Amino acid sequence: MTEVINVKILHLVLKKKWYEMQERGEKTEEYREITPYFLVRLFEMNDDEVTGNYKPMSKKTAQDIVNHPECSEMLSEAIECYDIRARYTHVCFHYGYTQRCFINRIDSITIGRGNPEWGAPTDRDVFIIKHHPSLHPVPLGAPAERQHEQQDH
Repeated sequence: MTEVINVKILHLVLKKKWYEMQERGEKTEEYREITPYFLVRLFEMNDDEVTGNYKPMSKKTAQDIVNHPECSEMLSEAIECYDIRARYTHVCFHYGYTQRCFINRIDSITIGRGNPEWGAPTDRDVFIIKHHPSLHPVPLGAPAERQHEQQDH
């Protein structure tokens, strides 16, 4: 019997420096600010402990978590206890808003201090998206067919 893998791809737009480091396999982490937007985008919540039914997190819940004084610790514990889990299995890095891109498998999404040499801030925790080296370049359709976020790291 063939195992079916449910691939969910997170699309991230990168600036030239960070894209090329990712593409060469020099940078194996990508960082995003801990905001309600990224909390909703990156994670889903366990809705039922018995069935393990996960659902998208509400914006209100995400806002409450991010505003909590112990946000990082609370989120780290929730990830470790499987109360929330990553929504994606792979990440597609895009070189700006061009057709140039590649896909990597996500190893984990955690919270902590990243590597400042790779663009992480030095004064606060961030979401750390750890991934394997590139699988292969991926041709995509027209830019309007893709969902992107603002350029970051």
